[in-house]
Amino acid sequence: MTSTLPVTHESWYPFEGGRTVGQRGPENGVILQDEEHANGARITLECGCSAAPFAITCSIYGWMVHTRYFPTEESAQQAFKEMKFELANILRLIPNENDPEAETKLQVVGKMLLDFIERFP
Repeated sequence: MTSTLPVTHESWYPFEGGRTVGQRGPENGVILQDEEHANGARITLECGCSAAPFAITCSIYGWMVHTRYFPTEESAQQAFKEMKFELANILRLIPNENDPEAETKLQVVGKMLLDFIERFP
């Protein structure tokens, strides 16, 4: 993946223009929030899932997919905000293909992904 746009925390927008809200999500629940980042990430909050009352599924395209489960909407909403913020931080470090420090940066990104999954189990 290459980053072509400056990464900011404001680069999130409704996935597919918001048309997915109310549809079934990856955890078979009803999508409440579904956002995409301009540099290649998505985060989806849904309720009434197969495994739990609420779930968040997030991904950085080409890098990882991660799902968390929650007993309450309040806990899920708080986690949604925190996870979005951290996903944007990771995206900021993914180097362009022509970056002379790409190898070093890719190692850092790999560690950040592992830390993200550990922080948000």
